[in-house]
Amino acid sequence: MTNISILGLGAMGQALAARFVQQGHTVTVWNRTPGKAAALAAQGAREVTSAAQAIAASDVTVMCVLDYAASDSVINGAASALSGRALVNLTNGTPAQARAAAERTAGLGAAYLDGGIMATPPMIGGEHALILYSGSKATFDAHAGALEGLGVATYLGADAGLASLHDLALLSGMYGLFAGFFHASALVESEGIRVGAFLKLLGPWMTAMMGELPGYAEKIDSGNHGVNVVSNLGMQAASLTNILTATSEQGVATDLLAPMLDLFRKRLGAGLGDEDISGVFELIRRKRVAGG
Repeated sequence: MTNISILGLGAMGQALAARFVQQGHTVTVWNRTPGKAAALAAQGAREVTSAAQAIAASDVTVMCVLDYAASDSVINGAASALSGRALVNLTNGTPAQARAAAERTAGLGAAYLDGGIMATPPMIGGEHALILYSGSKATFDAHAGALEGLGVATYLGADAGLASLHDLALLSGMYGLFAGFFHASALVESEGIRVGAFLKLLGPWMTAMMGELPGYAEKIDSGNHGVNVVSNLGMQAASLTNILTATSEQGVATDLLAPMLDLFRKRLGAGLGDEDISGVFELIRRKRVAGG
């Protein structure tokens, strides 16, 4: 068991603090606006009136606030208390923001670990909760036991931006899945078909298509997208053209899938219609400068 402080008592901060209390840790909590700690105090947490007090009270401080503007404000306000301490920032943001926070925190003499929470507040402590970490390996190793109590703790490397990068990439995959579901649902609903009934067909189909991803990943990593594949880009473009034509005919918006067809057509225009659909990745990947 260890002394842990929580900065920020929104829905997620409350869940994190409650889980640490349940695990038997000594928990100190602080929130910018008072009045949110009553339930936690009843469970055994101690509320303090400043972030600096909370940081000074514990071996490790976990911060989860609205955004990086808020976390930067907290760090600046508690700068004098951070020297020699460990800060785990689970605020959602971008890789650049995480790296800037790590640099700022290091300048104040503190160890910094950034994190991305792949869970909702009710999932914290459950088997499906995943939290990604990057930054100070020493901090992760020292407090891995406590962090594992929140969910599966996965360390990604010393670059503080890696957790948020993976967090946002995973969410990108999720939103792409949702986009396909919403478009497909709008198509069938245009004829009065209940989406719940359609999902009985769509669910297994999408699950089956997940089996294609390892092959696409291999092609992306190798840069070899093949030629004359079973269902090449030319065939896929024809299919997507039909989908969007039917979408318009049904009076459904094409906004979600039209950009993908634009990419298909750019690749076809480059004479690459015989390659696999994974070749579209080459149009969106980061272009690296030689020697850079």
